[in-house]
Amino acid sequence: MAERVLIAPSILAADFTRLGEQVRAAEQAGADLLHVDVMDGRFVPSISFGPLVVEALRPITALPLHVHLMIVEPERQIDAFCEAGADLITVHVETCPHLDGTLQQIRDAGARAAVTLNPATPLSQLALALPLVDLVLIMTVNPGFGGQRLLPYTLKKVSAVRKMLARCGNSDCLVEVDGGISQTTAPLAVRAGADVLVMGTAIFQHPEGIAQAMALARHAAKEASR
Repeated sequence: MAERVLIAPSILAADFTRLGEQVRAAEQAGADLLHVDVMDGRFVPSISFGPLVVEALRPITALPLHVHLMIVEPERQIDAFCEAGADLITVHVETCPHLDGTLQQIRDAGARAAVTLNPATPLSQLALALPLVDLVLIMTVNPGFGGQRLLPYTLKKVSAVRKMLARCGNSDCLVEVDGGISQTTAPLAVRAGADVLVMGTAIFQHPEGIAQAMALARHAAKEASR
């Protein structure tokens, strides 16, 4: 588990006319990593962006870049994202018939490997892969759109996967949550066992600005972890 709760602003919610400026603001406000949601219009309804955006981000921030591949056939894009500068790549169990090999491909390409699953996909789908990953992402909304409300039942999966990681001897693996995480819901996720909070709308579209949003998120996470 992380020594403290990590906050990962999701650039999907950023103003793309000011992306560099907003990424720098998030970094200066204490973000721990950047979350990059890659969507193909097939696995999820929306289309977002590809390796070129990661390549553009790499020179302007020292933050680790976490690329979340919400795409079919992710094995065809892993090398390109690693070459662009991705530090951590997450794939969905639903899109990986050869999950072990895909995770090994990520490591061979020089990134850390992570795995995720949709809210209604049972944790048993990833049980055998847990010793192989650096991070498990629990989707707390159905992927594809920002600004959704957290699905409360998904927090039970956070607690359950934490126990599964302990049983398989991978207690150092981080547990991340993504979807509907705000200054209000962050404490619920932390109490359930989350180490990393992906926050998009709650950071980049907060009415008081990015710095204040980060401060409020950090305070909420700290209070919940006591």
